[in-house]
Amino acid sequence: MAISAKDVMALRKRTGLGMMECKEALKETDGDTDAAIAYLQEKLGKKMDDRSDREASEGAIATASNDGSVTMIALKSETDFTAKNDNFRKGATQCAQLALSGDDGDISETTEAMNEIIDELRITIKENISLGSGIKLSGEKVGSYVHHTGKLGVVITGEGDLSEDLLKGLCQHIVVADGEGMWKIPLAIDEAGLPADQLEAAKKAAVDEAVASGKPEQIAEKIAAGKTKKWISDHTLLGQIYAREMDAKKPISAYIPEGAKITGYKKFEL
Repeated sequence: MAISAKDVMALRKRTGLGMMECKEALKETDGDTDAAIAYLQEKLGKKMDDRSDREASEGAIATASNDGSVTMIALKSETDFTAKNDNFRKGATQCAQLALSGDDGDISETTEAMNEIIDELRITIKENISLGSGIKLSGEKVGSYVHHTGKLGVVITGEGDLSEDLLKGLCQHIVVADGEGMWKIPLAIDEAGLPADQLEAAKKAAVDEAVASGKPEQIAEKIAAGKTKKWISDHTLLGQIYAREMDAKKPISAYIPEGAKITGYKKFEL
């Protein structure tokens, strides 16, 4: 049967594929648009599966939240050009929203609904697209932040009188605390969460340095205690100087209202 240009354009609009591919699909399905879409999904889906071993080293991070939960996922692509594509980023956000209905913890497997979104992107964009990683956290208060590049993101949870702006600010702080500038990468929220082996190593190094200085024992002990305290501040989120209020030179703990606390966070980087 004859396939009109109008039908081809309508299918192209729905699929984002080329004119020739759409025309061929309509011919194969006797002009049935829905059948043509199914035909293309089967045909091009198989082609994309053949490319699944191609490295997907680019991508974008997206977050979603509701009253008590927040998710963050990293959707991977082959090229940075695709990672900046509006439809790709929209798909990443949709996957993050779908993840809200799942269990807390790491997200390593996609749901059927996520697969439909990813398959549609693979067919339309014609790249190997896949879920890289993801997480869902729940708490009384939740917050998130994604850097404008789409390559860095943080989600955070807490309890008590924590404003949305403060939670966002803390996420932004964690993004810039990369170990290359003023801030170390925080190892924990506070001293209680620090890895015991790293804390002991820091204490030993401080003591050894103080003893090696030749100072009297009492003075050496004070020096070691001071260095250990500084190490703890540098390596805990609450001990670091708040990036948003650098001039005040106050630790993040000073900005946490009485009775409130941060209960968890996670940073993703592509």
